[in-house]
Amino acid sequence: MTFENLPPLLDEALTARGYTALTPVQSAVMTAEAEGRDLVVSAQTGSGKTVAFGLAMAPQILDGGLVSLAREPAALIIAPTRELALQVSRELMWLYAKAGVRIATCVGGMDASKERRTLNQGAQIVVGTPGRLRDHLERGALDLSALKVAILDEADEMLDMGFREELEEILNATPEGRRTLLFSATMPKPIVSLAKRYQQDALRISTVGEDRGHGDISYQVVTVAPPDIENAVVNLLRLHEAETAILFCATRENVRRLHASLTERGFNVVALSGEHSQSERNQALQALRDRRARVCVATDVAARGIDLPNLSLVVHVELPRDAEGLQHRSGRTGRAGRKGTAVLIVPYQRRKRVESMLRGAKIEADWIKVPTAADIRAKDHERLLETLLTPVEVEDEDRALGAKLLETMSAEDIAAALVRVHRAKMPQAEDMLDDGTRERPRDDHRAGFDDSVWFKLNVGRRNNADPKWILPLLCRRGGVTKNDIGAIRIAANETHVGIAAAAVAKFAKAIAQPGHDEDNDVEIVQANGPPREAARENKRMGRDGGRDGGRDGGRPQRAQLGVNPRGDGPRGDGPPRGGPRGGSNRDGVRPFRNDGPPPSKHGVRHKAKGNRPR
Repeated sequence: MTFENLPPLLDEALTARGYTALTPVQSAVMTAEAEGRDLVVSAQTGSGKTVAFGLAMAPQILDGGLVSLAREPAALIIAPTRELALQVSRELMWLYAKAGVRIATCVGGMDASKERRTLNQGAQIVVGTPGRLRDHLERGALDLSALKVAILDEADEMLDMGFREELEEILNATPEGRRTLLFSATMPKPIVSLAKRYQQDALRISTVGEDRGHGDISYQVVTVAPPDIENAVVNLLRLHEAETAILFCATRENVRRLHASLTERGFNVVALSGEHSQSERNQALQALRDRRARVCVATDVAARGIDLPNLSLVVHVELPRDAEGLQHRSGRTGRAGRKGTAVLIVPYQRRKRVESMLRGAKIEADWIKVPTAADIRAKDHERLLETLLTPVEVEDEDRALGAKLLETMSAEDIAAALVRVHRAKMPQAEDMLDDGTRERPRDDHRAGFDDSVWFKLNVGRRNNADPKWILPLLCRRGGVTKNDIGAIRIAANETHVGIAAAAVAKFAKAIAQPGHDEDNDVEIVQANGPPREAARENKRMGRDGGRDGGRDGGRPQRAQLGVNPRGDGPRGDGPPRGGPRGGSNRDGVRPFRNDGPPPSKHGVRHKAKGNRPR
């Protein structure tokens, strides 16, 4: 197909890439009105902006359809993150490959000396991040004296990340006659101010809502009890079984935690956050492209610049900061005309905030219940039947093996065995405590633990006792699973644990054996009933001003999934006053939170000095 107003070499590149028509933003920058002018372009994430400014700057790069022989760069593209800069470089490489254009990429985390050698050899296009570009500029390795066009990609994000000073220094080093193109999904006031300072008679182009908008992304919201967030993630992954999915968390720590938890459950998962080196990031993304991994757990560092062709599911495990963050995260899917799904996991107390965010982003979302284990089994049945009923070519060797199996097994038994093998490959769905549509009843308790038997450990808060390591220790020493363990109540000097009656005999026999080297100093013995004495001891220490005193000295911690959020059950139940509501999940890991400061090692959210209620 031939595209109008394009140099023949770029026309050939687009055709070879499979383009049959330009997207709205690509067409808009190629109009006669836009030719040679400064541009302020507002376009939705995933709408083809990179190719758009690649086409828009063609007159400044190509001289009569051929590449200029000048050694100094004619075009400079500035991007906020390494991933986006590398993605832009890859797109421009195939677009300008036939024209022989040399492209230099300058980003933090890469070999700076190698980048300087590349710049010294000459490059027509330079793509980089603000910090590294300024470094090369100050060292004299980057010469912008002959620059013809400067492009700021995701300009709003660069300003949000504090790159205003770097951007101004770079733009001030360019000739006054150069073109300046600003591309962004949103256009807040700081961008307008930047445009007025560095552009002349700029043409404003906006294609947000045209043809695409949010049309290729289906938004869903599931409300859950806070301890159920991680289980909701598991069930959403299992329900959709997406070729590639990204899970967004707010912090590096939560990325590490969720990555470890999903790996343990059997998912093929990689992690991506600011603590990873560029080499580690590249390996993670390549694993997703090669299908060696299907799930990526990431912070917002991955919200821009990642283009995975098969990415069809985005899950906001922790809520984005604002509507713009929601759009950029979700925009990793539903790209280039493909369909995608974005799911927000919302603790029920944050529902109003999410409703406001969706209104601000003009997004229509479906509020649905979190998938249950039954929903996932039904979906698995559909997928399995679809897979098995798809016609395939069968070799003679396979038919011979099938005939041999039929001699010893019935067709029904063979089919059942095939189903079992298929199911064994998939992680198990999780049983949800609550779908988040209402708060738990006050008198609710975990089923199956009415007649639990209490055991006592000789470690407490003074020994930094924490459910995160107590629960695995109990499973390891007692030969039980997490489902056999009820409440974990941590006092000052000891910890009480409720064991389901059905598992008591097995547990008691196992703990009679010596512990492992790493935990042989932890003694576990059967207690004389519920831990009332431990609660009294803790309360006494609070009055006496001991180490664990203060407002929460009188209540031991509780790690049971589904603890009453108000903490007004029987004595000793519920979290300590001032601690996080909702307790911990079954693995003893505190649930993801979308608000407030992180808990201390004892699970208490400390108030800042001077903020005590009078």
